[in-house]
Amino acid sequence: MPEFEKLHQAILEGDQKSARALTEAMLAEGVAPMDMITKSMVPAMDEVGRRFECEEYFVPELLLSARAMKGAMELLRPLLAASGAQPAGRVVIGTVKGDLHDIGKNLVASMLEGGGFEVVDLGADVAPEKFIDAVKNSGAQIVALSALLTVTMPSMRTTIEALNQAGLRSKVKVMVGGAPVTPQFATEIGADGYSETASSAVQLARKLVAETAA
Repeated sequence: MPEFEKLHQAILEGDQKSARALTEAMLAEGVAPMDMITKSMVPAMDEVGRRFECEEYFVPELLLSARAMKGAMELLRPLLAASGAQPAGRVVIGTVKGDLHDIGKNLVASMLEGGGFEVVDLGADVAPEKFIDAVKNSGAQIVALSALLTVTMPSMRTTIEALNQAGLRSKVKVMVGGAPVTPQFATEIGADGYSETASSAVQLARKLVAETAA
């Protein structure tokens, strides 16, 4: 078990070099990729999220841990794909049309990956059609919309309406977030959930995936 603890610690400390080296060593020893994810990576990122919520960690620590986790995941992703292992869920994420801000969205994407989700990141200034194409191509269960400007918030509504018109709305859950977004606005535009922070976005995504499976 010490290797699992070391990998957990490397991610917690944001040590990308050690996280990759430990992942390589564990693969060489025959440790299953999914075991590394469930026993080291997901618990580490959950703990990072907890520390962020408690203000023990701040954005720089969050980004370093996410980078360390991503470095390790780069080694595991091809093996997971080859083995047919299923992720916790698939999420299409992007900052809506007209909005070029992506730091918060990148943070949420990293935390979701750390939580075991397969993430299709469309970047910033994403038109509704791009979300629709990505959902069709990926079979995602969740669409995550970010907006950092009050003037781009209506693009969230437009994207949800476009999913409706494309006949996809009943197949996906929509979660929204961003500095000006509120739970009331999320309800108003017909979203399924609102998240205030990157770590709570992971909990919300797990809840929404469970609802789609029910």
